[in-house]
Amino acid sequence: MTADLSQLVKAYDVRGVVPDQWDETLAELFGAAFVQVTGADAIVTGHDMRPSSPGLSRAFARGAAARGVDVTEIGLCSTDQLYYASGAFGLAGAMFTASHNPAQYNGIKMCRPGAAPVGQDTGLSEIRELVESWMDSGAPTSDATPGTITQRDTLEDYSAHLRGLVDLTSIRPLKVVVDAGNGMGGHTVPTVFAGLPLTLVPMYFELDGTFPNHEANPLDPANIVDLQKRVREEDADLGIAFDGDADRCFVVDERGEPVSPSAITALVAARELARNGGKGTVIHNLITSWSVPEVVRENGGTPVRTRVGHSFIKAEMATSGAIFGGEHSAHYYFKDFWNADTGMLAALHVLAALGGQEGTLSALVAQYDRYAGSGEINSTVDDQAGRLAAIKATYEGREDITLDELDGLTVTATDWWFNVRPSNTEPLLRLNAEARDEPTMVKVRDEALAIIRG
Repeated sequence: MTADLSQLVKAYDVRGVVPDQWDETLAELFGAAFVQVTGADAIVTGHDMRPSSPGLSRAFARGAAARGVDVTEIGLCSTDQLYYASGAFGLAGAMFTASHNPAQYNGIKMCRPGAAPVGQDTGLSEIRELVESWMDSGAPTSDATPGTITQRDTLEDYSAHLRGLVDLTSIRPLKVVVDAGNGMGGHTVPTVFAGLPLTLVPMYFELDGTFPNHEANPLDPANIVDLQKRVREEDADLGIAFDGDADRCFVVDERGEPVSPSAITALVAARELARNGGKGTVIHNLITSWSVPEVVRENGGTPVRTRVGHSFIKAEMATSGAIFGGEHSAHYYFKDFWNADTGMLAALHVLAALGGQEGTLSALVAQYDRYAGSGEINSTVDDQAGRLAAIKATYEGREDITLDELDGLTVTATDWWFNVRPSNTEPLLRLNAEARDEPTMVKVRDEALAIIRG
């Protein structure tokens, strides 16, 4: 097929509409290019529940095997289950998923052995160049003996690994509602939660890549309405929602109220620091709440601020030896999970923290949720750079205000801050604001939006 790889190959992964933008023929070329760029002699693949995933995954495996590489297929899995296999087996890996995107999309998340990410600066641009050069003529014939393609089930091993990282032996009985969004959480949760003192209320556990109930993107408030309602109806202790490939988790408390991912980051950071003797580095991106670095310092740790995006978090995790990292988007990264992100491990930490005391989740997280935040607000603009320059000109030189441009523009005062970042793929500016109280946050938010949309 004729494909525009500039639209298909993103900063961190491959993602597009099937079959309009890519198909199994192209997937086979990606498999061949992946092994050539990584130099792997064996790889592991997995896929989500989308109708196109098994065929794309097998085509990728064929492309790799044709170049002499042995392929272990772990089949249906969550993205963090694929990272587990990459780390535990020491293999480069490829996960076929489009995460929370609609049903017609699919993609590939690739990693080197030990779940080390493959992004634009770590091999993905070279993979793209090879695929582009082969699209008309096909991948060159290899002299190598074709590799084998074998199957292996890793769900039990993955679950045991996660359970070994969190002490859940003495938690009190809890009632938890889990919304899998017809995604891979419906596959992993029953095994990971098995044997725990939990009353599990499952929602949308049927694997269905057409997402008949709602999009599998829990960061959109519209997609957790069913979960919030069910938590209240069931008088549950908490609710957990997973995205389509179950690498992110979102939490609601016993009242059905959303718990900020920043509060979850702070809670897990405190637990990971305690597990490491009150010492360690914790990574947080620059739009997580002020609460996160405060809690890290209070618990003896060292907070490190990074740009938004998993490639930046994972790179800083590796260079600093950090024990944990968290993002506003509900991605949570663990040193003991090969620096990779796993929403399931974060969920187990929440269950352990809640089950280890007698109070409610809302009371527990109150100590970690200290400020008023706007959430992320997107605005369509004609001139991203011009709008950012206008914001800079407005606040530059004001007393007691600092500016930094680590990622977009962050404006910080004594009692508030806001960040404005351009989207890499759309004509958008993304605003996040926070203040010590709600009226101040609203004032700061509205001032910034007036400039952005002016």
